[in-house]
Amino acid sequence: MVTDSPNAPALWAARAAMAERAVRTRHLRRLWGIPGTTIAVTGWPAWGRRLHVTWHYWWQAHLLDCLVDAQLRSPSPERLRDVQRLIDTIRLRNGRRWLNRYYDDIAWLGLALWRCGAEFGVHRPEALEEIRGRLRQGWTDHGGGGIWWRTKDNLKNVPANGPAAMLFTRLGDRVDLQRAMSIVDWIDEWLIDPATGLVLDGLRVDPDGEVTGVVEWVFTYCQGVYIGACLQLWQATGQQLWADLARRTVLAVAEHMVGEGGVLPGNGGGDGGLFAGILARYLAQAAIVLGDKEAAQIVYLSADSAWRNRDEVRGGPLFGPEWVMPAARGRRRAERDLSVQLSGWMLFEAAAALERNDVHPSLG
Repeated sequence: MVTDSPNAPALWAARAAMAERAVRTRHLRRLWGIPGTTIAVTGWPAWGRRLHVTWHYWWQAHLLDCLVDAQLRSPSPERLRDVQRLIDTIRLRNGRRWLNRYYDDIAWLGLALWRCGAEFGVHRPEALEEIRGRLRQGWTDHGGGGIWWRTKDNLKNVPANGPAAMLFTRLGDRVDLQRAMSIVDWIDEWLIDPATGLVLDGLRVDPDGEVTGVVEWVFTYCQGVYIGACLQLWQATGQQLWADLARRTVLAVAEHMVGEGGVLPGNGGGDGGLFAGILARYLAQAAIVLGDKEAAQIVYLSADSAWRNRDEVRGGPLFGPEWVMPAARGRRRAERDLSVQLSGWMLFEAAAALERNDVHPSLG
């Protein structure tokens, strides 16, 4: 049962603000003590992680996206300054480069950078051009099409292709728009489970271009990026097909993926800590863009459960990787990971966006 009414004034905005404050307090630091830099320590407490020896590029990209969400919710010059600093510090820590060998990583950063420019006038055109160029290079006809997960690999997966399709669509180039449509068509042809309608992870492809196997893992974030790509195409083209594909995936998530109490499942710590939050982000977009009540209901129920199961620690709420289970502290627990806390923050920003747009769930 939902303990707090989703219709309460600014309830979710207030909770998103507390989630933001917790991440900022516990994780945001200077990079190597350099003045004017901002980066996130990937664990709290930060035992052994203060020097950023292990580099989680795509976690920082999602931190940037969360800051964009927060700035839209409650604009402030201080946060906008941190957005600009984080962008430049990501490049600094990445060896003064925008790119790495993972196509999904750079697509995520590209999406966040595009939003910074579109929403706040914080433009990094050289970064977007480099990212766009690399993603274009990642498309081949091997395995029927699609972008590789990383360079010199044998996997073409949805986690790389979904964000790339979204970015291609947002950048507005006609040829890139066709690339985005081809990507979604490729996913629809090869990677939709016929029994459930859920999106599978990817294809293994040999050097001759033959498919050697389907990676049948079913992850929350694969559903999220597919929904997001379909929504972008629907908004760009007005073609009902793309809205129908997004809606089909929302229904598949509602029927086959949500767990106890209608709540999205987690996927542990590490990279998996981000998965559920990514799906929540794009479910909220489906609710706003398509008026999808099932999508809104999943976001609200997940946010309510995550809030009720939070732990209160220094700096604010601490969220667990499974939103139906109480969060707890510990050196070896997933709660320590920045990814898990970003996922919780992302979830509350998704609920706050629904609240701002006056979108309510169907709880009947």
